Amino acid sequence: MALLCRVSSAPGRGLWRFFSYGTKRYQNPEAFSSKFFPPLQKAMLPPNSFQGKVAFITGGGTGLGRGMAALLSSLGAQCVIASRKIDVLKATAEQISSQTGNKVHAIQCDVRDPDMVQNTVSELIRVAGHPDIVINNAAGNFISPTERLSPNAWRTITDIILNGTAFVTLAIGKQLIEAQRGAAFLAITTIYAESGSGFVVPSASAKAGVEALSKSLAAEWSRYGMRFNVIQPGPIKTKGANSRLDPGGMFGKEVIERIPCGRLGTVEELANLAAFLCSDYASWINGAVIRFDGGEQPFISGEFNFLRKVNKEQWDSIEGLIRKTKGS
Repeated sequence: MALLCRVSSAPGRGLWRFFSYGTKRYQNPEAFSSKFFPPLQKAMLPPNSFQGKVAFITGGGTGLGRGMAALLSSLGAQCVIASRKIDVLKATAEQISSQTGNKVHAIQCDVRDPDMVQNTVSELIRVAGHPDIVINNAAGNFISPTERLSPNAWRTITDIILNGTAFVTLAIGKQLIEAQRGAAFLAITTIYAESGSGFVVPSASAKAGVEALSKSLAAEWSRYGMRFNVIQPGPIKTKGANSRLDPGGMFGKEVIERIPCGRLGTVEELANLAAFLCSDYASWINGAVIRFDGGEQPFISGEFNFLRKVNKEQWDSIEGLIRKTKGS
């Protein structure tokens, strides 16, 4: 669904632009608040912010991973993207390279396989050098009543998210320690990693583990020059996520209604946040978990937040009833 368009590197103009379908489809026309929070679709950081840097992104062929790779490449990074589908990876790498003028390498990797991860890291270092940025973005998810899950379904999701993140982080981290080089690590989780959520229990459990891993290594491996941070995205419309989490398109309006900003997030906004956290501008941010959800989590957590649906006349009536109440 996210269609990459021509990238401009002219001074004062956006370095990148995509989402040719616009934003209106992903906001509630009845949500007055959305007009106050229009998404910006240009790079936040200055040109060449990542010149001379190497970025490694898992799940880099589509969706959020593709968006982050496109932005980092437009800002000067040499990107290496990895996922299981090499044909998709190669197409993405070629398209981004043609738009930004910077080389993007594609390496096939199933993060569930530790031997394949080791080989991928060796190839990464061979073609581009030790990474300065590592983004653990590979994920899998689908909605299901938990009682319907098989052991294989549970294993598939937790292997990709938790084990895959651990395998990549350990393999690259050990190489960086040996080479005495630092790096910025970023993991993409979800807002329900903290709260838990029914119907996506394997994902919630695995992503909570990823957050614990990131915070633990932020404390332990900073002595080696490595930083670890996490972004918890709320609802962002991408083809892959929607095909498994809202396959019938039944839940879109309900999701937007519980977002105080009145719209879904965009890949561009997520990529800008990711780029900042991986940049030298964020060198003192370590062990952070950044919620990025338009206010959804505070809204669904507040017991009385449903009262925003009460209109002025109803409030007048309620206030009158409260004033008539005597005693405690």
